Amino acid sequence: MSIARIIWVVGLLAAIVLSFVDLAQAGMVLAILGLVAGYFADHEHRLGLIVAAIFLAGGASAWGSIPAVGQTLTDIFTNYSAVLSAGALMAVCKTTVERVLLGKGTDS
Repeated sequence: MSIARIIWVVGLLAAIVLSFVDLAQAGMVLAILGLVAGYFADHEHRLGLIVAAIFLAGGASAWGSIPAVGQTLTDIFTNYSAVLSAGALMAVCKTTVERVLLGKGTDS
């Protein structure tokens, strides 16, 4: 198992656990895990990460109407949306640095 996959699994597990635990620094923990996971995202997976972050940020609250488990699912997907959004931010920053400073992905 690669380090990137381990970090994504830890981020998902943290999103699940922190939806049940009231921790003041939960957002910071999720953001740091997302930034680290985004740093290790492969070039081929960056676009998918950005798209997933956009759609999950908009649709995380759609689970709320399910009786009995809707609020819990909403909390879990909202937390995971924070991980994906931070990962997408890091992917955008990393791609920008590669293109502007390192000249990768350009013909000149």
